[in-house]
Order: sequence, then C-alpha cells, then structure tokens
Amino acid sequence: MPTDFTLPELGENIQAGDVLRVLVKQGDTLAKEQPVLELETDKATIEVPSSVAGQVKDIKVKAGDKVKVGQAILTVDEGEASNKAEPAAEPQQARESQPREPEPHRQSQPPREPQPPRESQPPRESQPAREPQPPRESQPPRETQATKTVAAKSESVPEAGGEEQREPTKRETAGDKSGAKVVDISRGARPPAEQPPATPETPTAPAAPSVRRMARELGVDINQVAGSGDAGRISVEDVKNHAKRLVAGAARSGGVASEALPDFSRWGAVERQPMRAVRRRTAEHLAAAWAAIPHVTQFDVADTTALEELRKKYAKQTEAAGGNLTVTAVAVKVVASALRVFPQFNTSIDLENDEIIVKKYVNIGVAVDTDRGLLVPVIRNADQKNIIQIAVELVQLSEKARSRKIALEEMQGGTFSISNLGGIGGTYFTPIVNAPEVAILGISRASTQPKFDGNQFVPRVMLPLSLSYDHRAIDGADGIRFLRWVVQAIEEPFVLALQG
Repeated sequence: MPTDFTLPELGENIQAGDVLRVLVKQGDTLAKEQPVLELETDKATIEVPSSVAGQVKDIKVKAGDKVKVGQAILTVDEGEASNKAEPAAEPQQARESQPREPEPHRQSQPPREPQPPRESQPPRESQPAREPQPPRESQPPRETQATKTVAAKSESVPEAGGEEQREPTKRETAGDKSGAKVVDISRGARPPAEQPPATPETPTAPAAPSVRRMARELGVDINQVAGSGDAGRISVEDVKNHAKRLVAGAARSGGVASEALPDFSRWGAVERQPMRAVRRRTAEHLAAAWAAIPHVTQFDVADTTALEELRKKYAKQTEAAGGNLTVTAVAVKVVASALRVFPQFNTSIDLENDEIIVKKYVNIGVAVDTDRGLLVPVIRNADQKNIIQIAVELVQLSEKARSRKIALEEMQGGTFSISNLGGIGGTYFTPIVNAPEVAILGISRASTQPKFDGNQFVPRVMLPLSLSYDHRAIDGADGIRFLRWVVQAIEEPFVLALQG
C-alpha cells in the first residue's frame, strides 16, 4: 500500500531547508535509514534518512525546492511486504473460520432471532423532541454566561457602577439581539475578552516544543501568536510572522522602515536569484542583533613581531599534529584565557527575567568563509586546550564547514566569537555581536610599521584588533581593559601563563 514519507524533525529550530540533491529515483528499492535527500538548512548540510521501506513510486520534490518539516518527500509502495504478511494471515483466518462452522447450534437458537423488541425501536426514531431544538439557536443560557463574564469584569472596574451590572439582567431576558450587543461591548471594551471562553476548551497556545523555543529566542510571547494550523495550532512560520509584525510596528513608531525597491529593469538587465538558506538566516540574525544590541567597538594594535618568530619555530610541530599554527589559533587561546579573567564577557542578557546569565564554560566560535556564506564552528572548552590542540580542531572544523559536512551541533553553544579577515586584507572593521553572545573580536591583516623604541624607529609587525561588545552588559572601561589584556598576552606570552 502506498505510504508517504514526510520530512521528519531534523533538530532544534530546524523547520525547513533547501533540497540540494535527491539521492533516490523512481523505481528504487528503499531501505530504512537509507539517505533520500541532501538538505541545506540555515547553518548546515545534512542527509535525511528514510523511516520507511519499499519501492519508490513517486518523488514529490526536486533540487532547489524549499521543503518544510511534515511535507511529503516521496511515496513508497509497501505492498510487497504486506502481501508477504497476508498469506501468513490467511491460514489464521481459516483456522478462525473452522471453529465458527460448528456454530449452527447458536443459529439453531430461534429465540434470539425473534427479537421484535429491538426491531420495535422506532420509539428512538420517534424522538423528534430533540429535532425541534430551535431553542438552542437562541441559546440564552450561553448569552447569560457571556454577560456574566462581562459583569464580573465590570465589578473589578471601579468606574463600572451598578448600572452596567443591571444591564446584563435586562439583556438576558431580551434575546439574541441583545446578546449580540453584549458580545460587541465586551470586544470593544477589552479585546482579550474573547480568549477566556476558549481557554477551557483548548490548551493555551497549542504549539510544539521547538516552536515555543523559537518564540523564546525571538522574544515573542507564544500566547499572543495566532495559529494558522488545525484547531489554531501554532507553527514556526506563525511565530516568525508575528515577530515581523512586531518589528514593523516598532519601525513605524520610531525605527527606520525599509523603502520599497524601484524597478531596476528600467536602467538595464537584472536577474533575481533566490536567497539561500545560510544567507537568509545570516541576514535575519545579524539584522536582529544590530537592531537590538547597542554596539560599541574599540580598536587597538598588537605588536606580533615576537609571535611571528614563535609561529615559524613551532609551525612544523603543529603541522605534524595535523594543525596549522595560525594567528586565529593563537587568538582563540588568548581570548579563552581572557574570558576567565573578565567573566562579564562570557555572559548573555535575559531581559525577560532581568538577569545576566554567566556561563561557567568557554566555547569560542570562529567565523569561516565558505561558498555558501559565513559559518561559525565552535571550539568547545577552549580554555582547557593548548594551542596545538586548538589548531588541529580548527583545521578539522573549517574543512567540515567548507565541504558541507559540519553538523548543526558543532555550530551551537558559543560564548564568544572571533572573525579574522587578515587573510583577505584591511585594517580595522566593526564586527557585529553574534547574539546571544555579548562580544566579538575582529582581526585584520598584520603589517610592518615603524615603531619608536625610545632611541630609534625599528620595523615591527603590528596586528590591528577590533572589539565589539554589547554596552548593556559591558562598560567602556571594561571593554578597553579586556582588549589591552588580549594585546599584552599576544605581545608577551608570559602574561598568558601568568594570568590566563
């Protein structure tokens, strides 16, 4: 019998993805746990295994399609398996039918057949008393309940005197028209008045745990979201649309609303390209971070002349272990140690509960440039690893990110981020804080510059650093102290061993 295989739950906050490849074709024999799709989500590329087995009869998606959790991917015919099971079931039916053959004794019991009392059940048919139920259309009892709720609310309001408490009694005896007015008044007085009657019938905010988690991350009250699914069930799209409406409302009240785009084809040929999942997620995340976080960026420069000599000295040892002794690897270790000295940089802000969450672990995210966009793998417990271990892990994670083999779990749980653009160029830039983190370090290209040593100018290799942080959690003085500690640890590695 044909069975649809639908896109299963793929992980936390993953509700959709773009199909990169379909790994089966029509007519293939599909086994359970066999990959059927290569799917690109917001931050990773994953293979989707099948939960059904049988012959593929129809494929409902193709490369380039955007699919959602619960959407049908393909149809599988499980008839062969069921046909094999049916012959085994037939003898059982035959055995069951054999003992039923000697049941004429039961049939020979005529007393059961002449049971006119049961046939004479027209009395039930003669219950038209239930048919004439037009009184239910008027349903004054329900109207009186509505008026009672209005009256109960009016009692809690000191301005609502006894006159409004008397009106419900008049409207109760007035009929449907007056009842309708009562509903209109309740809606006009307080919009949420419609919600209380629904709460006893259905649970509050019917939504899956993943949807509730998405609402919490976006700062949306799940109880205020209108569900578009069956019985008002709330989906991730409902939460996102509600958040967009809130942002649009904030923009109208004082923010900057985006202007409508002109017709670019008036000035030449154009091509519209769909925004890929990673780019779309990056755009949404960074726009929200830039709008919500009061950014401050401070700049400094570190003398890495001695560090460059150490990198050359230990480069082969690191390569033999499978790593690459880069400035980024050293910076991960330095920042991880700095977070132990300045724990306010290893926090997140919980405005809903008026709390600052101080994390006792140190996980450093490192931005990696890929052909799909920016990905941020996370090096866990970076403060407990040496530079060679960090260098090896950084190479492995970067390769996974560029080859689309990195798992979503490997890009979650970061407490601080580093973005190194030195391999491309530039001096300073303003990195955007990767919320819910509160700080990010930007590294630019090192260059040889003249530096006065007290007697003369000497050439030194100088590394530009840019520290952006959330001013709600970090003061300016703490920001420059943190950055100066990082600079000194880079210039004098003994500081790292002494204080880190």
